[in-house]
Amino acid sequence: MTATTDGSTGAMGPQAASANRPIDTTLSGAGELLAAAERAAARSVEHLLGQQDAEGWWKGDLQTNVTMDAEDLLLRQFLGIQDPRTTEASALFIRGEQRADGTWATFHGGPGELSATIEAYVALRLAGDRPQDPHMARASAWVRQQGGIAASRVFTRVWLALFGWWKWDDLPQMPPELIFFPKWFPLNIYDFGCWARQTIVPLTVVSAKRPVRPAPFALDELHTDPGHPSPAKPLAPVASWDGAFQRLDKMLHTYHKFAPRTLRRAAMNAAARWIIERQENDGCWGGIQPPAVYSVIALHLLGYDLNHPVMRAGLASLDRFAVWRDDGARMIEACQSPVWDTCLAAIALADAGLRPDHPALVRAADWMLDRQIVRRGDWSVRRPELTPGGWAFEFHNDNYPDIDDTAEVILALRRVRHPAPERLDAAIERGARWTLGMQSRNGAWAAFDADNTSPFPNRLPFSDFGEVIDPPSADVTAHVVEMLAYEGKAHHPDTQRGVEWLLAEQEANGAWFGRWGVNYVYGTGSVVPALTAAGLADTHPAIRRAVSWLESVQNDDGGWGEDLRSYHEEAWIGHGASTPSQTAWALLALLAAGGRDTKAVERGVAYLAETQREDGSWDEPYFTGTGFPWDFSINYHLYRQVFPLTALGRYVHGESFAAPSRKAG
Repeated sequence: MTATTDGSTGAMGPQAASANRPIDTTLSGAGELLAAAERAAARSVEHLLGQQDAEGWWKGDLQTNVTMDAEDLLLRQFLGIQDPRTTEASALFIRGEQRADGTWATFHGGPGELSATIEAYVALRLAGDRPQDPHMARASAWVRQQGGIAASRVFTRVWLALFGWWKWDDLPQMPPELIFFPKWFPLNIYDFGCWARQTIVPLTVVSAKRPVRPAPFALDELHTDPGHPSPAKPLAPVASWDGAFQRLDKMLHTYHKFAPRTLRRAAMNAAARWIIERQENDGCWGGIQPPAVYSVIALHLLGYDLNHPVMRAGLASLDRFAVWRDDGARMIEACQSPVWDTCLAAIALADAGLRPDHPALVRAADWMLDRQIVRRGDWSVRRPELTPGGWAFEFHNDNYPDIDDTAEVILALRRVRHPAPERLDAAIERGARWTLGMQSRNGAWAAFDADNTSPFPNRLPFSDFGEVIDPPSADVTAHVVEMLAYEGKAHHPDTQRGVEWLLAEQEANGAWFGRWGVNYVYGTGSVVPALTAAGLADTHPAIRRAVSWLESVQNDDGGWGEDLRSYHEEAWIGHGASTPSQTAWALLALLAAGGRDTKAVERGVAYLAETQREDGSWDEPYFTGTGFPWDFSINYHLYRQVFPLTALGRYVHGESFAAPSRKAG
């Protein structure tokens, strides 16, 4: 693939991006290909074993975009805790991510993004870069061309308002009294997805307090018209949803001026209690960066000193998100993924032939068993009678276990011959029961909550930063169906409801949408193995349509790739530079559909064998994970290791090896 100097595919388009050079392979025969796959799998096993922590877990870097790093510097400026070493290291990373045209993208090879560019620019100014420096001048010129600060997302303008670079009156209003809305009332906090809920509650306090710290410099160069930085926008028609919510926002601005002080104080105190109750043992909130930074700011505005134990723990947790690189740069992870990485690594190693009682697998199982969550969290608002038993994504996130992790952890644990089988069986049984209880009314599963499908939160003018609800998705539902099938519940009525939902969700082209991975390749790679595990024959029309689609989008080099632009540009669906993880997802589907000896599988396996590095790893600069489709993209650095190994293992050993402890039924 020909790339621009900044690594993007530029205006070449999806077809050119996916037309990778065919691999110059000598793997001409089936026996030779099998031997190459065995060698690649063996090297990968050794590499992955070498990455395991002594406690039993794996964790790859979780790379997102420079807004994490910029907001970290802005937070330090706001709290007055900046230090030269951290500032320069963060600036070094931010500068290194700038594209040749002066912009910053939100994923590798992607186009410049306005809000990310503004936040990166402001962070570099805090670090001492001058507006007239060539790299800064290119950035500010591009920002003005795109409409300036006024065209950026709400979160960006909130950060700027903290320093007087934007007016609070020109931001959507979110009153803290929201905390008092009953659970049945529209727009109560539990109508929001857990990540949005944890972010919005502290932001209601910030929105009410409207703090302004002295700005160390002006930002006139980021406005199209510095004299009128926030031009008025016409309202949508009153009969439209957008028009109704825009007028509601105007009413909330009026309410802000006249809100009863006693009620407002009570609301902010209730919000503070809600925030503190949800602080995890490691000091973080939800294990993710946005709720943590806004919670720290909100509590600080309510009088919590930086030396207060809650604040000290919160700031320390944010420091643990920092990855210090060998070149001295400091990258901030939006989140950390040890439970997810560990269960996927265990599945990969087991499917590649590591014996079930291997010490590495037993250590991983022990670590995962210790992290089962047996107390109630926010999920119990809609499932109050359900016994807890799920797993979270992070080191510490007891309030928000997620269904996807729980399904994959159970699939991983079933691959381990544990010295205490009763303990393992009890944990799996509890986790499966909790997962079944989190099924939504439509028969499918979401990530964190059941029936979190209100149409209203996404309509708010405030909600322009990505998905703010948690509806069921095909990939999570598929992982649950696969887990339940391996637990002997393939014919359980709830499993069959999940299967029916998946069949109804198949696109006309034969693929499934990927909510938490990019995109249709991920969705299809998740669903096909689930359906076959649940008993669908590989001759089923849905399976054959999926196979045909995957074969039709295979790249010339034998791999598969799909660009994040597929989330909003139809031409990109199934197209993009080949990646190890996406190639593996396609192979997992084709292998589950009985295609081991097909040309498509052979070419895909050859691609993985030929692109493997000498140390057993693979390179993958492209982002194949998502937080929000298109709006927040993720490069899981362990994906390039675990998924190719899983696919190679299943090619070498067959599908039956995938579940040595599978129950009958």
